Amino acid sequence: MMTTLRYGVFAAAAASLGLLSFLVLRTLTFGRRRLHSQARGNRAGGVAYAFGRGMMPWEKESARKHLPTYAAGMIYHAGIFAAILYALLLAASVSPDGAVLAVFRALMAAGFAFGAGLLLKRILKPAMRYLSCPDDYLSNVLVDLFVLSGLLASFLRAAVPVFFALAVLTFLYMPLGKIRHCFFFFYSRILFGSYFGRRGVLPHPPRRGA
Repeated sequence: MMTTLRYGVFAAAAASLGLLSFLVLRTLTFGRRRLHSQARGNRAGGVAYAFGRGMMPWEKESARKHLPTYAAGMIYHAGIFAAILYALLLAASVSPDGAVLAVFRALMAAGFAFGAGLLLKRILKPAMRYLSCPDDYLSNVLVDLFVLSGLLASFLRAAVPVFFALAVLTFLYMPLGKIRHCFFFFYSRILFGSYFGRRGVLPHPPRRGA
């Protein structure tokens, strides 16, 4: 049973990566818009900004006005990536211990706490509830359970099969629901930085006091 689950984790991860890559390549079939204007900036500089200073909360109005939510989201995603890495390591029969295990536990514990908090916020705030669709809730609940099971598996060997099963479900659902933004985020930031870098809009001068 455990051997099947171990192989299942890697098979699901490979299938998810393959489908996500296919979705990215599929966007290329729409063709590329021909740019008639002369380049005024540097694409690479724009991409560097998009993944560097452009990620800081003071560079984005939505994040700047909602710093607690921004911080919660960052910690939540750190916990998710920690759970994914931990699942792959356990599936490969690699069991972190000592300080490394402590870091995994801390990230997954914080990730689950903030993920559950963000879900509660979505439920309780009328504006967010109005804008939400079933996938918003399903994705959050599935990922929260996955992260929580990873935390439990780090303490209880009996929880490892449940962790593997939830890892398989999470990987398989990733290309189908909103969880796929964890992959498309990097692709969209590259496109964003490249386009506005070429136009000379990015990187723009830092804000005063930032």
